[in-house]
Amino acid sequence: MVNEIGDGLIKLAEKLKSEKIVESPEWGKFVKTGESKERVPQQEAWWYLRAASVLRKVYINGPIGTERLSKFYGGRKNRGHKPERFKRGSRKIIRTILQQFEEKNLLKKSEKEKKGRIVTEEGRKYLK
Repeated sequence: MVNEIGDGLIKLAEKLKSEKIVESPEWGKFVKTGESKERVPQQEAWWYLRAASVLRKVYINGPIGTERLSKFYGGRKNRGHKPERFKRGSRKIIRTILQQFEEKNLLKKSEKEKKGRIVTEEGRKYLK
C-alpha cells in the first residue's frame, strides 16, 4: 500500500493527525468511501490519508469542489452479471474534510467565477 500512496502523503497524514488539524467523526468508522466499495476501509487512519490527499488535490488543481473530487475518488461498481459502471466517491466525506480545513484556515472558497476551494497562504506554508 505504501507504493501506491507515497511517502509524502503518509507524512502529511501523520502531521495532520498529530497536530489535530482534522478529526475523524463518529460515523467515520462505519461509512464506505463510495458507492463502488463493498466494505468500509480496513486501515486504521484512512480518514487522515484521505484528508492529506484532498488537501494535495486542492493545492494542485486550483479551485476545485466536491463534485470533481468525488470523480477522482470513485471507482467501478460491481453489478453482478451486468457490466460494471463508474460510480463517484462519497461527497459527504470530501465535504466534511474540506469544512475541517476551512475551520483551520488552510482552505477558503474561491471568489472568482470558477467555484470551488483554494489553498490559503497558511495552507501553502503548512504544506511546505
